[in-house]
Amino acid sequence: MTSQPTTGRAAVVVVSTQASVDPALDRTGPVIAGWLRERAFTVAEPVIVPDGGPIAETVSAELLSDARVVITTGGTGVTPTDRTPEVIAPLIDLELPGITEEIRRRGLAGAGPTALLSRGIAGIAGGGTLIVTLPGSRGGVADGLAVLEGLLDHVLAQVSGEGHAPRSAS
Repeated sequence: MTSQPTTGRAAVVVVSTQASVDPALDRTGPVIAGWLRERAFTVAEPVIVPDGGPIAETVSAELLSDARVVITTGGTGVTPTDRTPEVIAPLIDLELPGITEEIRRRGLAGAGPTALLSRGIAGIAGGGTLIVTLPGSRGGVADGLAVLEGLLDHVLAQVSGEGHAPRSAS
């Protein structure tokens, strides 16, 4: 396998009260970090914060550290402590609802109607960082990464001002 050039920094924030007490319970953060590393991002170990904890502060710190991508996992459901979308929304300058719509659509096909309870958001923040809030379930993360697979390079090129790739003649 040839090595790819470094794509820049990326960060993973796990929102889970249980995993904040026992990091061994985190089943999604390492998956996301590994996926980003496979795409040549420099990624530290996932940061784990409890539901209701310093989620916005943690993501803001990543924005200030020039992360090109920040992916959160957890806190997007409907329990009383699931508030990740509410604390991340003010950080987003340009919302990309199609990303989370597609994640929910894929989840509906696989996990069933409970996927519709995910309230994740996605968008551009801080002048060019893609933020995506994924569910805390392994299935929701798999669906989210599958959606991002097809568009991560394109959205990062777009926010960097590279424009659209030329279309080939058919």
